[in-house]
Amino acid sequence: MTIDYTDLYIRGAWARPSGDSTIPVISPTTEQRIGSVPEGTETDVDDAVDAARAALTDWASWTAAQRAEVLGRFADELESRAEDTAARVSSQNGMPITLARQFEGGFPPVLLRYYAEMAAKQEDEIRPGMLGGSTLVTRSPIGVVGAIVPWNVPQAITFLKLAPALAAGCTVVLKPSPETVLDAFLMAEAAIAAGLPPGVLNIVPGGRDLGAYLVAHPGIDKVSFTGSTGAGRAIGRTCGELLRPVTLELGGKSAAVILDDADLTANLESFYGATLLNNGQICWLGTRVLAPRSRYSEIVDTISDLAKGLTVGDPLSDTTQMGPLVSSRQRERVEGYIEKGRSDGGRVTAGGGRPADTTHGWFVEPTVFADVETGHTIAQEEIFGPVLSVIPYTDEAEAIAIANHSDYGLGGSIWTADPERGAQFARGVASGTVGINGYSNDPTAPFGGIKNSGLGRELGPEGLASYQQLKSIYLDVR
Repeated sequence: MTIDYTDLYIRGAWARPSGDSTIPVISPTTEQRIGSVPEGTETDVDDAVDAARAALTDWASWTAAQRAEVLGRFADELESRAEDTAARVSSQNGMPITLARQFEGGFPPVLLRYYAEMAAKQEDEIRPGMLGGSTLVTRSPIGVVGAIVPWNVPQAITFLKLAPALAAGCTVVLKPSPETVLDAFLMAEAAIAAGLPPGVLNIVPGGRDLGAYLVAHPGIDKVSFTGSTGAGRAIGRTCGELLRPVTLELGGKSAAVILDDADLTANLESFYGATLLNNGQICWLGTRVLAPRSRYSEIVDTISDLAKGLTVGDPLSDTTQMGPLVSSRQRERVEGYIEKGRSDGGRVTAGGGRPADTTHGWFVEPTVFADVETGHTIAQEEIFGPVLSVIPYTDEAEAIAIANHSDYGLGGSIWTADPERGAQFARGVASGTVGINGYSNDPTAPFGGIKNSGLGRELGPEGLASYQQLKSIYLDVR
C-alpha cells in the first residue's frame, strides 16, 4: 500500500496544485515506490507566499501567550503521530527507526514547547542611556520566512526553523526535500488538527529550482536553509544582493579527537553516535578521527571492530543500527569516495563495499580507513556516508593543527578521561560546536558553523532572535 497525496497544504487546508507533476517517493530499502505528492510550481509558491503574507498581520498581532497555546496543540498533535512520522522518515531516507523515534518523532514537539514558552516570557527592555535619556528595545517578527530543509533529518531540521519562527510571530513557506515529503504532509495533517491559523504554515515541495525561486521571491523577508555548502553559497549570494537576512546551516567535516588518555572502549556507543549515526548522513558527524601515534594501531582496531559489529539492515527493524543510504545517487557518491580513498593510499580496515547479504537496497558497509593523511580527499571533503578516516598525530599541538586544517567548522568531539582537559582542548578547535566524550545538540545551546559550514545559529535563545527584528525607541530625548 502506498501513501499518495493529491493536494498541497496552503492557507490552512488542502489546495489543488497548479501543475500535474508528482514527486514519487522510492524506498531506499526495497527500491520500490512507496508514495507520492504533488510537485509544486512557481505559481504554487506565489500562492503560498501570498497566503503567508495575508496571515502575517493577524498572527504577529497575537500575544506570544496566545501563539503558545496554538503551538502547544500543534505539539500534542505531532506527538500523537510520532510513531507514524518516524516510520515515514525511516521508509524514505533509511534512518534506523530507533533513531527516527528520537529525532523525528520526539524532537519537534520539544522544540515547539521550548520556543513557545521562551517567547511568552519575553518582555520589552528599557535600557538607561549614557546621554540622560533611556531606550525602549522592542522585538517584532521578522516577517514571512522561506524555509528549505534537507532529507537527512527532515522533521527535526524543519522544527529548528519552524518552532522559533512561529513562536516569534512569523509565517512560513516550507520547501521540503523531494526525497522526504511524506513526513511533511503528515505534519500538515497535525497542523490542521491543531487549528493552526490559515496561512501561518504553507508547504510546497519541489527541487532546487523551486527552492531558488522561493529564496528570491519578493514576498519573503528571511530565508533559513540547511543543506550543501554549494547550494548555501548560491542562496547567500541571492540574499546578499537583496539585503535579505539568511541563516545557512551547511556541510561539515568534523574532527573526533581521541586524546592519549581516552578509554574509547568504555565509550563505544557514544563514539558511534558522534561518528556514524544515521548511516553517516548527518552534517556534524566526526568523520575525521584523530588518534595519537602512540596508540594508533590499538585505536584503529577498536574503531574497525565497532564498524564491523554494527547491524546493517532494514531501517524499520528495532535491531538495525545502519540502514541504506537515501538514494542510488548518494550510494554512488559514497562509493566514489571509497575508491578515491584507496587510490590515495588509504588502507581499508573495515567495510569498503556493499553488504554481501543484501540483494537490493542502497546499502554501503560501515567503512574505516587507516593510514590517511590530512591532505587526502577523504579527509577534506564531506562524504555524507558511513566512512571514517583515522589520521595519526604526535602531540596536542599537531592534533589542533590537523583538526583546524579544514574548510569546515560545524561539529567535533574530544575523547578523554579528563573532561576539563577536553574542554580546554575544545577551546582551540575552530568549530561552532564541540562535544566532550560524546556529541548531542541541546535545545538550549546555539548550533551552527563557521567557515564553509554556514552563517548564523539555530537553537537556544539565539534561534528565536534570528526571527525577530529589534527596534530602539529613544525615550526622554532632550
